[in-house]
Amino acid sequence: MSITAIIPALNEEISIGSMVIKTKKYADNVIVVDDGSTDDTAEIARIAGADVIVHSKNGGKGEALKTGFLAASQNGTKIIVTIDADGQHDPSEIPEVIKPIALKEADMVIGSRYLNGNNIPIYRRVGQRILDHATNMNSGLHVTDTQSGFRAFAIHTVPTFGFKNNGFSIESEMLADAANAGLKIKEVDIGVRYDVDCSTENPVIHGFHVLLNILRDMEFNRPLYYFTVPGIILGISGLILGLSFLRVFYNGGSLYFGPTLLMMLLTLVGLTMTFTGIVLHSISNLMQHNKFNSNSINQDKKK
Repeated sequence: MSITAIIPALNEEISIGSMVIKTKKYADNVIVVDDGSTDDTAEIARIAGADVIVHSKNGGKGEALKTGFLAASQNGTKIIVTIDADGQHDPSEIPEVIKPIALKEADMVIGSRYLNGNNIPIYRRVGQRILDHATNMNSGLHVTDTQSGFRAFAIHTVPTFGFKNNGFSIESEMLADAANAGLKIKEVDIGVRYDVDCSTENPVIHGFHVLLNILRDMEFNRPLYYFTVPGIILGISGLILGLSFLRVFYNGGSLYFGPTLLMMLLTLVGLTMTFTGIVLHSISNLMQHNKFNSNSINQDKKK
């Protein structure tokens, strides 16, 4: 089966050459998307034998993957592999990552760093767990490594992904898109190197930005979690305060304006958020149902 590897890259002149050479051993085509680099990333990737697409300015990893997926879908490939340019991933593991797709056991495969408990720095693992839980809550999946950039996709999955997020939260967005489309997802164990991590962004700040984007996506994908659950908590808190005030009043005490106003506010806001989540959940389900029917009709027409 024809395999195309996509390597999004930004200022990776040190590692991009070796990554392209190693990846070409296991992929029929290697596409490097130079996302506005200011060094010699694009030139070195060309010399190493990759097809290079250059963005005139940095658009983020999501934009780079979008460009790569579009190019790969036009060259007759059957499987797309994404792999990071910094050398953390080992291209020799590509055959294992694509194997479930080749065997038709999955539509999408994630190379997981955590299936067998690799030696991950503790500060990274704590942050990763938070992002994993948030992403799984948003997508309804149970994935051990939601932020892995080492993945494989059957070519028919390309229209599934919207590439709305430009930054590194694209990994979480793609999982949500895959879950909504009902794709069969499987994880395989991979290794990882952190001695070659050349990221210029603080991992805490990076993780915080990703988490904010996941929560923003959850507003539409999982409105019951985003609105209804907090709304119920606020509403119950308001009711408990109200019952407490009524008991005080029944025993001859006085009702104070501030606490009473707080009780009313909590109850009203809680009820509003609860019903907002329910309405948005119904709308989301209806949109997903219509999208599924539309995709089914298009597939029938192609047949």
